[in-house]
Amino acid sequence: MRRFIIAPDSFKGSMSAREICEILASAVEEIVPDADIIKIPMSDGGEGMVDAYLGILGGEKKQLCVTGPKGQSVGAAYGILPDGSAITEMAECAGLPLMGGELDPMHATTYGVGELLIALSEAGIKKVLMGIGGSATNDCGVGMAAALGYVFEDEDGAEVAPFACNIGRIRHIRKPETMPQLNITVACDVDNPLCGERGASAVFGPQKGLKKEQIGPLDEDIRSFAALIKRGLGVDVLDVPGAGAAGGLGAALMAFCGAKLTPGIEMLLDAADMDNLLNNAELVITGEGRIDYQSASGKVPVGVSRRAKRAKVPCIAICGCVGDGAEAVLDEGICAFYACTDGTKSFEEIVKSCRDDLRVTAAQVLPGHIK
Repeated sequence: MRRFIIAPDSFKGSMSAREICEILASAVEEIVPDADIIKIPMSDGGEGMVDAYLGILGGEKKQLCVTGPKGQSVGAAYGILPDGSAITEMAECAGLPLMGGELDPMHATTYGVGELLIALSEAGIKKVLMGIGGSATNDCGVGMAAALGYVFEDEDGAEVAPFACNIGRIRHIRKPETMPQLNITVACDVDNPLCGERGASAVFGPQKGLKKEQIGPLDEDIRSFAALIKRGLGVDVLDVPGAGAAGGLGAALMAFCGAKLTPGIEMLLDAADMDNLLNNAELVITGEGRIDYQSASGKVPVGVSRRAKRAKVPCIAICGCVGDGAEAVLDEGICAFYACTDGTKSFEEIVKSCRDDLRVTAAQVLPGHIK
């Protein structure tokens, strides 16, 4: 029986990875009716990570109330896996959609992430895997740290409110008396460092609403804050791959919680036993909402394609749209990529037509790869 593996990320805001798997599987079955189709909804650490792990490993989905990025109350879902560990997404507490279109990276907070960690610890959880993709924040995790009991002070010893706009004023870090006893692994969807031209503010700040004239000053403030972390906490976060993920939350989880950063896609691929599934596979189909220069920094399509390349299985990507620098993925094992839209539709139009667009695109391109 001919084997095909379908392993896409969600098309954020429009289609879940599970929906995409079903549409692509139907397209493959039109060509090979008796195909052995393995569907693996993926996530690199952002939207859909909880569902992806629960789908592969089993477990129970739960929910609690935390503080959202605008200070509002939001429901945050998390999963309890069969081994008793928790799977979480920071985007449930501080994700971009929770801003409701009113972007404000200077005040958007990760406070709810700290509340989530406290709740997990109080529930008896010892081990946490947290995805940190899809954030609305650029606060270097000071909101999360404040929820955990850290206090930030200016040069006069006055307490500083934990927002991105105040990071440059912080001169002292006061540790809490007690901390949640959690073993935290962070699933990063990118490998960007904390600062510089590939850092949190420069690369991801604009999509969160950071203005051009704000990028340089905030980057310098965060660089100084990293130096303070090194002096006060003994943790060097500045150049660690992934430290710049989620507006610096990657660095904060390392510094304030002792977390370990790891590529999110690699962990999920291991959990899915991808290397064994690739044996005798004929084609791998992956994708994401937008494939561009960032995709090569740890996103789902490239994580999947690298495994396929190692197994000498061809891999194609069918995506929502194609952005600048997408050709970089061709060096990572993707032999071709395709877009469902040309970039002229509004987001509202995309949401309405995305399923039909994907069906049409798959029907057009798959016959060229499945003989």
